[in-house]
Amino acid sequence: MDKKTYSNLIVSSAPHIVSPMDTSRIMLMVIIGLLPSLLVSTYVFGFRVITLSAVCVIASVAFEWIWNALMKKPQTVGDLSAAVTGLLIAFNVPSGLPYWIAVLGCFVAIIVVKQLFGGVGKNLTNPAITARVVLFISYATEMTTWTLPRMAADATSTATPLGVLAEGGTLPSNMQMFLGFIGGSMGEVSAVALLLGGLFLIWKKIISPIIPACFIGTVFAFALIYYGVTGGDALQMAIFHVLAGGVMLGAFFMATDYVTSPLLPMGKVIFGIGCGLITMIIRVWGQYPEGVSFSILLMNCLTPLINNFCEKRMYGGAKK
Repeated sequence: MDKKTYSNLIVSSAPHIVSPMDTSRIMLMVIIGLLPSLLVSTYVFGFRVITLSAVCVIASVAFEWIWNALMKKPQTVGDLSAAVTGLLIAFNVPSGLPYWIAVLGCFVAIIVVKQLFGGVGKNLTNPAITARVVLFISYATEMTTWTLPRMAADATSTATPLGVLAEGGTLPSNMQMFLGFIGGSMGEVSAVALLLGGLFLIWKKIISPIIPACFIGTVFAFALIYYGVTGGDALQMAIFHVLAGGVMLGAFFMATDYVTSPLLPMGKVIFGIGCGLITMIIRVWGQYPEGVSFSILLMNCLTPLINNFCEKRMYGGAKK
């Protein structure tokens, strides 16, 4: 064997798969999947949705570029992961949120959660979810001040449906929540737009359907049983809890994050069911009306344990 032929032999560990799907392409698909909800939110709340999204994306990309430059690391802004994080932060906050608070959330997501833990692929929790929780705890008033939809005559309230439920007001119809003519953040407004985006990602094999199915199915089953026992229209309220809040956004776009979700199918089932259970426990018995962000954050922290448990179950663990 000559030297030239020998140099072309590369020894590496499995899997030996050649695919054009890299990080930047995956992130681009996620952005495309979010576009339907972005368009509906712009129609519902006006042009500030676009400016807030732009501010969050630009701030996130800028923070990542500055960090890499200061640390003399290769630039990673081209993989679009920072852009997706910024867009998801915009989806998790009210459209009227002051820009400086949104930029602070981007700093938390990119610098504190992502870069301080080693950069893309090494963060323990989802950066956008963590930023949302930090902003919610730090700026509760601003994070719960909802913009009135432009079609105010068709909107039940400026509050989110879950806020109305907690206060005992008149709930919007399930059709209003399905279409998106309600108060809330971009990630809460149009269930059908988020569903279309999520199905697009599944169709493109960007995400597995296991976590979304288990997450949404658990929320539906929990609500159906709870309201069946306590009284009321169980089916109506089960559909309500699936459509209300950030279940659709969380199930399709945040709980499925490659880095912070389990690797094996069994782990994905455990993760999705856990997210659904914690979400409903917080909604039904907790102080806050919404629990999606907290549920995903808590399950992110448990992901290493879930991976370890499922790996031993699937492949067999070494016995002492």
